Parts: sequence; C-alpha cells; structure tokens
Amino acid sequence: MFSNLRSLIFKLDPETAHNLAIKSLKFNFVPNVFDEDKNNPLFKTILFNKDLENPIGMAAGFDKNAEVYNSLFKLGFGFVEVGTITPLKQYGNPKPRVFRLVEDEALINRLGFNNFGSKNVVDRIKSNKQTGLLGINIGPNKESENRLEDYLHCFKTFQDVADYITINISSPNTEDLRSFHDQKKLNELLESINKEKKNLVSKIPIVVKISPDIDDQEIKKITEVLLTNNIEAIIVSNTSDSSRDSLNNIQKHQKGGLSGKPIEEKSTKLINKFYKLLNGKIKIIGCGGVDSGKSAYEKFLAGANYVQLYTGMVFRGPNVVNMIKKELKELLIVDGVKNFAEIIGKK
Repeated sequence: MFSNLRSLIFKLDPETAHNLAIKSLKFNFVPNVFDEDKNNPLFKTILFNKDLENPIGMAAGFDKNAEVYNSLFKLGFGFVEVGTITPLKQYGNPKPRVFRLVEDEALINRLGFNNFGSKNVVDRIKSNKQTGLLGINIGPNKESENRLEDYLHCFKTFQDVADYITINISSPNTEDLRSFHDQKKLNELLESINKEKKNLVSKIPIVVKISPDIDDQEIKKITEVLLTNNIEAIIVSNTSDSSRDSLNNIQKHQKGGLSGKPIEEKSTKLINKFYKLLNGKIKIIGCGGVDSGKSAYEKFLAGANYVQLYTGMVFRGPNVVNMIKKELKELLIVDGVKNFAEIIGKK
C-alpha cells in the first residue's frame, strides 16, 4: 500500500508529510501489520534489563514531542526514542528546514530541536503510559546561557518516566553543541548527570549519542570518558554535516544533518571502532542508513547490539520493521544461528 502512496506523499514538502504521518498515528490510523516473525527467538533480546521482541528501535527525531510512541510499538518497533526535548518550548530554525533527497535515499534536516518543551512532554507521557521500552532524548535550548543546566533540568524532569535517557551532544543544527565531544567538557557533563542521578537515587540508564564526524583521536578520548562515567550505552551515530561528495540530488549542499543511505557505511565503520575499544563494557545502538535486513546485519557484524532508524521508514514505509526482520531472518538462517546476538562483532 505504501508503494502506491509514496509518489503522492513525496509530492508534499517533507515536513508537511511528516506532520501528516504524526497525525495519522495519533488518531490511530495504524496499518494492520501482519508480522509472521512476531516473538521469533531469532530476534529476542534484552535492553536495560527489559525484554525486547526485537532489537530494532525508532530513533529520536520522528516523535519529537512524544505524541505517538505507543502507535510506533504497534508498528513493530522493539523500542522507541522520543525527542530531542529541551527545557523550554522552541520553534527551531526557519523553514524550509527538511530536504528529501530521493535519488540518494537520504534526508537533510536543520530543524534545530523544535519541540513543545519539557513540561508539555512529561505531562503527556504521564497521562499515556508507554506499552514498550521508551527512551527520551534531551538537549539544551538554542539561546541558553548554561547548556549544562539545561541537560540537568531535562534529566530531572524525565528520569522517573523514561526507561532510559539519551544525552544528545551531536546534532549539527544547534551551534557549538558538538563541542561537548571535547574530553573535558564531556566529562564535566556526564559527571554532573551522574551526581544528579545519585542525588535522586535514580537507576535510570544513561545513553550518549555520538556524531559520525569524529576522528580516531576523538573516538579514543570519548571512549575513556564514557567508561570512566559508567555510561550504559552509546548511539552511533547522529546525522552528518559532511559526506556530501557522492550525493546526486541537487539539494545536496543544503546546510544541516544528512541521514539515510549515504551515511550507512560511515556509521558502520565508526561502530566497529567503538566496539574494539569498549570490549563489551558499553552497549552500542547502531544508527545511520538502516532500512533493510542487510543494513541491520552489517551493523550487528560491526559490533552494534541494537539498531535504530528513522529515514529508513520515510523511504520504505510504516511496515519497515517487519521487512527488516523478514530479510534479516534469511541472512541469520544461512549463518545457522539461534539468535542474532551470536553475530555481534563478528566482522
């Protein structure tokens, strides 16, 4: 059905199409998804001590204001991450700010953390209990004079309603946000979060979302900080503000973060570098170009314990999780494994 509608949807501005998708899910216009692999032992896993039906998650950026997470669980996602949420409501960057690169199966966005703010979102989550594992992605307001305080504010707001909290230091669309990749700044931020966690007697798992545009020296330093601060998982990676040379679409030089197929290989290589340094001490959630069984398979081989997607659903439709599972199952059967976790890091 999606393949018939896709040409019509793609005639719409990408942000308009996204808003329509959110409204459809909000009013429960969720397609009846036949999933022959539901509860297949090949895909079962555990994340933060909770059983998951599969390791395929919805990445932050789709459900920015935590409006449709339960509908996404119905579409088959093993876990869902909402946000990025900032302390105060903000509009984000001027429109147009999302660009669909059809030939490249990619998006470029410069949204800039547009969201309704922490108070609005936490109230909604409290009134609509999640039916699956829910992560909340947090960041600072654009005009904030103290970004560290913004992270702490959001952490305190969401620590008792989320299943995990992701510290977003890697969006290319908030000026100078990526400076938190600096070893000293990152350590200060994570120490402050852990101190607050201790004060609140909270056991909420902390996840850090990493930029794909870092070099080997930065990877090593970031790894040291993550291990020192007992971070439970990392997301590798966010969108890229480089990687434009091989793109075909005329809009390839738009400012913003590139997601989808063009960053698949880049993020997979980065996953493998972190995997080798972390030695299994921190879980890895692989994100970037996941839209098929093969792309998920490659992420697991590189060292990812779980995967996330967003752009993949834009191009393959709401049944994307079941498509991935069906394709992944064929690859895993050839490998003769009983569970996908057996191939993690075998590249």
